[in-house]
Amino acid sequence: MKLAHQRPLPYVDRLEPRAGTGIRRVVIHATELPDLATAREYGERIHYPESGTGNSGHFYIDRDGSIEQWVPLDRVAHHVAGHNRDSIGIELVNRGRWPDWYDSRRQDWIEAYPEAQIAALIELVGQLREQLPGLQSIVGHDRLDTRMQAASDDRQQTVRRKLDPGPHFPWPRVIQATGLAAEEAGSMHE
Repeated sequence: MKLAHQRPLPYVDRLEPRAGTGIRRVVIHATELPDLATAREYGERIHYPESGTGNSGHFYIDRDGSIEQWVPLDRVAHHVAGHNRDSIGIELVNRGRWPDWYDSRRQDWIEAYPEAQIAALIELVGQLREQLPGLQSIVGHDRLDTRMQAASDDRQQTVRRKLDPGPHFPWPRVIQATGLAAEEAGSMHE
């Protein structure tokens, strides 16, 4: 990928291999962390001891539009439960609800996506479409993982586990520019 700086995660060789022919969707995420360095630190943590791997996206786009590729396309990244095998995970650096993801009083997203970040995303997806002829659709993490979670401030309330890419993501612009079909609804399955 000519746009992306290659920065493989330490456990990338332990991620399941796959053929590019089966990749059909792009999943847009927000890191919900303060910066790319914190996202990297989180991505390097081992969350799945049985495989020695962790949570990971394929690409990370910083606020200035710089792109890093942490997982090659021929490996399955762990970015959305139940939908990893046929998708590419693209993470946009954005605070989201950080640091209180599940506090019911802090579910609003304040940070908008900078122009450079969205322009880089559109260009990256264009390159991916050239490389992967089976790529058909684009969807937000929130559409695929609709699970609820007990609120951290009040266990009697529930909040969405995933809201990314959040309310400030410019869906109409990205869909029009990339030419991918929007997946409007979905559900998480194991």
